Amino acid sequence: MVKKKIKVLLVDDHAVVRAGFKMLLATQDNIHVIGEADRGESAIQQYEELKPDIVIMDLSMPGIGGLETIKRIIQREERARVLVFSVHDESVFVNRAIQSGAKAYITKNSAPEILLEAIEKVMSGEVYIEQGLLKQSAIQSEDSIKLDHIIEQLTDREFDIFRLLAKGYSTQDIARQMCLSNKTIANYTTQIRKKLNAKTVREVVQLSMLMDFSSPFLKE
Repeated sequence: MVKKKIKVLLVDDHAVVRAGFKMLLATQDNIHVIGEADRGESAIQQYEELKPDIVIMDLSMPGIGGLETIKRIIQREERARVLVFSVHDESVFVNRAIQSGAKAYITKNSAPEILLEAIEKVMSGEVYIEQGLLKQSAIQSEDSIKLDHIIEQLTDREFDIFRLLAKGYSTQDIARQMCLSNKTIANYTTQIRKKLNAKTVREVVQLSMLMDFSSPFLKE
């Protein structure tokens, strides 16, 4: 009897990244990439059309972003399996992704066998978090843990905008990347400042530095 292949939907806004993962997965006889998407909106549409067994996706994408994409997919299919692969190894990203409904979280610099192991675990009904990420969460500084707690107050959209503010993006830059108006981003920024008890955007950026939050974005 021929074993059923695992149908995969790849989601990343960089074509070269998708190509690399597709080549890796093609080496496995039991895995078949049935679709690709470069942003969340397209991923949701393709999920509904293709019905993949697992979605392998990045968090940092234009448009609605990865966290909101995970939530919307789960809202449509509560048993959906989403595996996150990201450049970000901070616990706040891992926690956000799992809380949004992801079943696994690994980093893009992990060994190829980690991705394959994660797929196997998720397909068997388990939650998989790359081992090194768990260790990092355990040795967080007290200030970082407090900040994580504060940031949990942010909605997923606010969190995405906070990430871009931390990277130094202007309101106009964020508006273009997220396909929203400047006024909408300004309103979100005001809400973020209130929740973080920050008087200015500069203070928001300074808060992000407590988590070493700015530099990872340079790797996108």
